[in-house]
Amino acid sequence: MQRLFWIDSLEQRIWRDKAGGSQAQSWKLPTIVGSIGLCEDQRLIAGLADGFAFVDLSLPDAKIEWIGDPEPDLADTRLNDGKVDRQGRFWCGSMNRNFATANASLYRLDRDLTWDCVEDGITVSNGIAFSPDGRRMFFSNSRLDQSFQYDLDIQTGEISNRRDFVDTGAYDGRIDGATVDKDGNYWGALFQGGAVGCFSPDGQMLRKIQLPVSCPTMCSFGGPEMETLYVTSATFSMSDEEMAQEPEAGALFAVNGLGVTGIPESRFRVGTKAE
Repeated sequence: MQRLFWIDSLEQRIWRDKAGGSQAQSWKLPTIVGSIGLCEDQRLIAGLADGFAFVDLSLPDAKIEWIGDPEPDLADTRLNDGKVDRQGRFWCGSMNRNFATANASLYRLDRDLTWDCVEDGITVSNGIAFSPDGRRMFFSNSRLDQSFQYDLDIQTGEISNRRDFVDTGAYDGRIDGATVDKDGNYWGALFQGGAVGCFSPDGQMLRKIQLPVSCPTMCSFGGPEMETLYVTSATFSMSDEEMAQEPEAGALFAVNGLGVTGIPESRFRVGTKAE
């Protein structure tokens, strides 16, 4: 049975619903939720404010199994955007809580539940996505309007050859959450840009999907044929006046009729580091 998962990060909730919106449920967690991914055993893998964890939603109260905190000595950071790669590893970046200092990092959580820091000097980690063949990774240091592409060794998980990807300074908004379609095009939620942008593998904007809210936060394909683009949005940066002008701010949207097919999200696999 198909289910749609999303998070209300600052309210510390994970939501689940049927695609048509007829069976919404939510679970309260003890801390801020930065990101979630699917696991092979039906649990979720999560980047929470206090570290990596498995989350089991099979009971009325969420059961949390802590894995570890990659930044125990940094009181002003927390985990944020995350995504499972094609080989079943979880990539998750942290963010400075005040958007002020470049002391956050990007981590790769391997299948043996150990992690490595693969990039540092970041302010806010966002935009993580992987090419269809799993050999390229996309990443955004969104607060600084930086968007990168890396080569990814699918066996070892090592990244290399960092290069500029999207010049987000050329568009309204900056890349928040992102995904790819089956053709390898990159879809990024343009926070404070009121749209989702579709970019070619070399970073050229192909199309822009306007939304009735200014702060989309994440986009992902779903539905029976993977042809619906689901988009979350935020309100935390908005004034009361702005909220009054955008009554749908904070809503979850389903965009149909794009003529595009997505790729099912990969699932985290517990096992040896290299399989």
